[in-house]
Amino acid sequence: MRRPVHTTESQSPLKGQGLGAYVSTQSLQQESALDFSGLQLPPPAEVEERGFGALCEQPGNEAMKYRIHNIGLWLDEPQVLLTKRAAEKLRIGAEHLKSVRVVRSVLDARKKGNPRYIYTVEAELASENGKLPSLPPDVSEAPAAAPPPKQVRPPEKRPVIVGTGPSGLFCALGLLESGVTSILVERGKEVVSRRKDVAQLMRDGTLNPESNMNFGEGGAGAYTDGKLSTRINHPLVRKVIETFARFGAPDHILVEGKPHIGSDLLPGAVERLREELTRQGCEVHFGRRVENLLYANGRVAGLVLSDGSKLETDRVVLAPGNSARELFERFAAEGKVSMDPKPFAIGFRAEHPQALINRIQYGAAGEDPKLPPADYKLVNNLEVGGELRGIYTFCMCPGGVVVPTPTEPGLQCTNGMSNSRRNSKFANAGIVVSVSVDDFARAGFQGPLAGLNFQRHWEAQAYQLGGGRYHAPAQSIPDYLAGRTKRPLTDTSYRPGLTPADLNRLFPAELTASLKSALRDFDRRMRGFVSDEGILIGIESRTSSPVRVSRGDDFQSVSVAGLYPSGEGCGYAGGIVSSAIDGLRIAAQIASELA
Repeated sequence: MRRPVHTTESQSPLKGQGLGAYVSTQSLQQESALDFSGLQLPPPAEVEERGFGALCEQPGNEAMKYRIHNIGLWLDEPQVLLTKRAAEKLRIGAEHLKSVRVVRSVLDARKKGNPRYIYTVEAELASENGKLPSLPPDVSEAPAAAPPPKQVRPPEKRPVIVGTGPSGLFCALGLLESGVTSILVERGKEVVSRRKDVAQLMRDGTLNPESNMNFGEGGAGAYTDGKLSTRINHPLVRKVIETFARFGAPDHILVEGKPHIGSDLLPGAVERLREELTRQGCEVHFGRRVENLLYANGRVAGLVLSDGSKLETDRVVLAPGNSARELFERFAAEGKVSMDPKPFAIGFRAEHPQALINRIQYGAAGEDPKLPPADYKLVNNLEVGGELRGIYTFCMCPGGVVVPTPTEPGLQCTNGMSNSRRNSKFANAGIVVSVSVDDFARAGFQGPLAGLNFQRHWEAQAYQLGGGRYHAPAQSIPDYLAGRTKRPLTDTSYRPGLTPADLNRLFPAELTASLKSALRDFDRRMRGFVSDEGILIGIESRTSSPVRVSRGDDFQSVSVAGLYPSGEGCGYAGGIVSSAIDGLRIAAQIASELA
């Protein structure tokens, strides 16, 4: 059996390369000592000839580029083999390749103790008239570059964007690329100033309701990990990742299968993006919470802000984040903005020693210091009490910490985050169960705010169970399953601190039964997940927005023209990338209206 030699993320051949990991075989013929930080491809003469045939001549065509997928390299194999294996998959000789660059790299650890990297590369043919006669397996033509956005006439009144999370910032960027400047209003502080309020909450439990883990420039994701992985398949995913890299995020995110910036580096990228917006003519106003909308003839006419001022506009992009509860309550009370309750998920944050997760996931290689911290993703659909529910892990943070994320006094909720190096000795993830409108009704909550009130109710119960000051109620996983609180808690990353408690006192019985069944199933798949080293921390409740502000195919509110509900807060995204994409799509819609 091949003996694997493991590499960490920082030692990866792609570290620091990103889209710049582009190697010309012609250049390598001219210079024999080029260093591409591990991605050093040899001259074609040094690559063993396989005789895979010739190219079809297509006069007048530009040199073709192809994507080659599923190129595997064991960790003890040099990256020079990428050129050779790309040529093999293309069924041509390596001399026909002008250049090869890595576009994606994923660590495949499914084979315990023997992980490998799986690459996707893009190869450009050496001949400007060359084209493959047919596409072999695992090969596709490289996608063409997207055309630049069309410039449109600026409107008389600039669009106003509520919120400077990813949806708001990328909407402003998309508008700017079409020649339209906007005004952004944000209730919280600039992302760097916000750091002090986040630190104080973790240090002594002092909450600033306007500046915290959820409110402020960059949105909830700025200080909760900076993951750019997403389950959606959309052509704009690449644009979002490239934009973060352009504004200072580490360029290895351009090739990682699970791109991660880190809570220490993402704020800087957010700040530079905002600075570019203002340099190009946009306005950004901090510390100005939106109190209400202004209306005229069934259309939005502006905003009323917390300082008493008003902003007149005929287009408002509503991207306030999923914790803007007082705004949703105002909408529900007035009844002008159509909203519905939205299902979400609720549960706990599970924390284990990272070394334990490494052993479970990597097997015999688990203690190898060269491997990156292991992650996991667990999903199950279980029928409990005659009802099918999804239970799954959420926002898994290898080498991370558990953080408090309340926005209101007397309410307790958590999330997880990792810095770019993922060097904490703990791993954590949300363990959550889906909840529906029927669950809200059984708990006595009705109307468009039913989910919000369900969420708030259990956050209040968790705060009381933790004893106040945002100390989190916690319990070992075995004790939670057994319904006892006898064993002392292990060490934790959570600050301000933990309070030993019986978490069975939280949530309706059917949700507790679902969570327990799933935890036992997760332990069968990851032996050791249920152990004295694992604890549950309460509670994980803001997995997504509990409301959806209704909108039509034109992205506008179905009840108020000119109002564009956007992002996670309004129920149309879940995470940094999908929220940013939603903002870009709304920008494109507004630009099309102005064309």
